[in-house]
Amino acid sequence: MHVYLETPRMVLRRFTPADVDLIVELDSDPEVMRYLSGGRPTPPEEVRDEIIPNWLSYYDRGDFGFWAAIEKTTGAFLGWFHFRPHPDGDRDGVELGYRLRRAAWGLGYATEGSRALIEKGFTELGVDRIFAETMTVNTASRRVMAKAGLRYVRTFFQNWPNPIPGDEHGEVEYALTRHEWEQAPTR
Repeated sequence: MHVYLETPRMVLRRFTPADVDLIVELDSDPEVMRYLSGGRPTPPEEVRDEIIPNWLSYYDRGDFGFWAAIEKTTGAFLGWFHFRPHPDGDRDGVELGYRLRRAAWGLGYATEGSRALIEKGFTELGVDRIFAETMTVNTASRRVMAKAGLRYVRTFFQNWPNPIPGDEHGEVEYALTRHEWEQAPTR
């Protein structure tokens, strides 16, 4: 197991081809997928043939990518975090993201993992800016971003091929620079 990062309660490790079923199960929960696909599950063949191979390809390119979140005491799969340059290359900085199983919601895992990735980015990886995006109506994810120290930057609109409820309100970007992080009274 290649560990990327440890927090008090989690290990963030590399994904492997054996993790396909974990992602299929995660992406099959309509509530987990509510703000991503309107609740539609990701087809298993897409996870197996596209998503996992794409995630695995990050590991050959350096210090960024997708990481399985494993609860330390039980070994349970909690979900995943990503920490990567924006795939479109049109945003300044490194993108932080997460998707957790519903059983892990409201327990502080998303904030804990996000804070640890932010610290690693600024102290070990030389990152100057970290950002995260979500639908404007996804208040739980926005709370995580704020608790992790990111600040609201803007609301923007995209033309999605498959509109989902709430996308008419747009998306929000939250961000934090290394300078802002270093100046924060508590980290």
